[in-house]
Amino acid sequence: GESKFFICTAIGEPVRLEWYNPQGERIVASKRMALHMETSRSRLIIYNAIIEDAGIYRCQATDASGHTEEASVVLEIYQRLTFRDVQSPQEFRHGETAEVVCDVISSPVPVVVWYYQDKEITEEHHSKFQVLANNNLQIHQVTKADEGVYRCEASVEARGEIDFVDIAVVVNVPPVLSVFQQAFNATADYQESVTFTCITSGSPDPSVTWHRKGQQLEPSEQYIFNRLEGGRSMLTIRNIRQGDGGTYTCRATNKAGSQERELFLKVFVQPHITQLKNVTAVEGSAAMISCVADGEPLPDISWRRASDGRTFVDGDKSQDGRFEVRGRHGKSVLTISGVKLTDLGRFDCEALSRIGGHQKSMFLDIEYIPKFLTNHTIFYSWEGNPVNISCDVMSNPPATMLWRRERFTISAEGTANTRVHSVEGKSVLEVTPMSDRDFGRYNCTARNNIGVRYQEFILAQADVPSNPYSVRLSAVSQRLATVTFMKPDSHGGVPISYYLVQYKEVGSQDWRDVKSHSVQTTVVLTGLEPNTTYEVRVAAVNGKGQGEFSHTETFQTLPIREPSPPAVHGQRAMGKAYRLGLVKQDDGGMPIVEYIVKYKTDKEEQWMTKLVPGANDFAMLQPLQWNTRYEVEITARNVKGLSEPTFYQFFMPQKPDITAESLFSGLGLGAVVGLGLGALLLLLVLVDVSCFFLRHCGLLMCITRTLCSKKTATSGKGKEIEEGKAAYLKLPLKEENGKESLKPDTIEIKVHSDNSIHTKPDDSKA
Repeated sequence: GESKFFICTAIGEPVRLEWYNPQGERIVASKRMALHMETSRSRLIIYNAIIEDAGIYRCQATDASGHTEEASVVLEIYQRLTFRDVQSPQEFRHGETAEVVCDVISSPVPVVVWYYQDKEITEEHHSKFQVLANNNLQIHQVTKADEGVYRCEASVEARGEIDFVDIAVVVNVPPVLSVFQQAFNATADYQESVTFTCITSGSPDPSVTWHRKGQQLEPSEQYIFNRLEGGRSMLTIRNIRQGDGGTYTCRATNKAGSQERELFLKVFVQPHITQLKNVTAVEGSAAMISCVADGEPLPDISWRRASDGRTFVDGDKSQDGRFEVRGRHGKSVLTISGVKLTDLGRFDCEALSRIGGHQKSMFLDIEYIPKFLTNHTIFYSWEGNPVNISCDVMSNPPATMLWRRERFTISAEGTANTRVHSVEGKSVLEVTPMSDRDFGRYNCTARNNIGVRYQEFILAQADVPSNPYSVRLSAVSQRLATVTFMKPDSHGGVPISYYLVQYKEVGSQDWRDVKSHSVQTTVVLTGLEPNTTYEVRVAAVNGKGQGEFSHTETFQTLPIREPSPPAVHGQRAMGKAYRLGLVKQDDGGMPIVEYIVKYKTDKEEQWMTKLVPGANDFAMLQPLQWNTRYEVEITARNVKGLSEPTFYQFFMPQKPDITAESLFSGLGLGAVVGLGLGALLLLLVLVDVSCFFLRHCGLLMCITRTLCSKKTATSGKGKEIEEGKAAYLKLPLKEENGKESLKPDTIEIKVHSDNSIHTKPDDSKA
């Protein structure tokens, strides 16, 4: 590294002076070797010498005749102590054999000694340390305890040269990773969160990353990362959904290596039915209803028939073999063989697991060939009377309906005497027969894409009804009679509208008519005369007309007689009164004129009599005695005479006590509130009067002072009121019962000019 120059001097007259290097090559001037020529001498300069510059250098002089002479110089170069590219710190992995590099050169070869913690490292005392031939220090199975600063010292004894370099040794420990909990459970779609925790150690501190399905997770609204003291790293997964389940990897990495652990998230998912459709099947065929549900764990699927609540689960089969359920892996199929119309309706599919359940419904629609709903195929009418022939059909899908007559189709517009009225499921053929040709057979055809059906109707000529029979008379009285009879055997093809009952007195020619109510076979005759013989007959009437009369029956009304005893019921009235209810029985054919009511106590012999008009339905007995039993006889009278008496007894209770409750029980809410306010006002007046006399204050005192002051201001003679003159207030003194007390009659109060109040010594102190 030093620089040196050499001078070559020639005696004589040299033409040129040249230098040759140890390799025998002529030296040409360069940056490291410079040549300076003069007349008889030359200077060779070697800058920053290197080992390769050592050797014999020759200087050659040449004269004009070509004669040469040369001289030489020997150059020896010594290497100084030099540490070449020694790195600090030097890093090693825990547990490996570390070689601390100390590259030092010198000439001659230096002596290298290693020091640690100010102590020389010798193999005798440190078995894990070894100084290699290349002067490097080897450490077997290096640990964190071996970390520190090591000194590499080199010396050349021949020159007394010594130097050192300090090398920091860093031991990197691979990450160590642990987890408290490796498996987690959560339920999807419930806004739940789960936090994974990894605890790491290592040197240097490892960085922690989270991975799923080979991809590193990045912070987001769903993934939240936290790093706490103690090497704890946490991943929080928010708003867990079904797709978040699976394996997550926690990976810790530093210079010494990496380690990872897997954590598992089990996501439970509420059952959810993903596929359930309405099904349409043809009657008699098979229907397959499929229900698909997902969830974690996979739910169990069951079926419920809404019409009767019957439940079917996997593997079930109905007794008739028509219903069967088969399912696997979240799918269930309900198979119905030989579908019937009764199977029509709603079916519920329910998916159930320990997490929850989900239910959906479907509708099983049944398509079937048209079915006629009625067996009424014979209709009656007559010429000029329209009749409606109704063809009622049930079908799915809806059927188209046509009417035919003798292989000819009746158009929807109809003909001169036919019309067609159609709504869904019903077609009405209106026929107005004009002649015998319009009676006969009519055909109704119903068709849909499942099939076609026919029904034949007959239009026959109607007739009047036959005669009723078994005419009987019952409940005959003086003025009434009930006629009963049996329906006729034939209604003539047209429903009977009503029955006509005719009756008259024997010997009379004038029949009186009474119509039955609707088609009832009982008719009541009213307004009859007593003790009179009547004839009665019955005929049935339908749309065609009136039929023949029945056999004539004869009956006689009862003669006028005394009335039957009345029925009696009673109840206590207000106070000392008792109310008897009178119920008329048989009046004997004439109105009740009056009721004769006789009553007495059970201890008396004399009867008291009360007459009640026959139109009344009660009798009021008053005044009566308290705590007494009474006997009553009631007789009804008409123009014919008296009825048998009706006997009745009742008991009058003891006189009731008059209490506050009884006093107020008859008052309304308004009256009670009014009494309360009056009592409060009276109490306030009494308090004010007491304040007036005892403490000279209160409303009455203010009024008194105001009146006195006004009188003084008006007259202008306030000072003329002498002491001893007084205004007198006379207040009547009331007792609690409202009567004035006898002593004293009045209270004399003197109001003096100073507004003070004085009473006489002998005045009452009340």
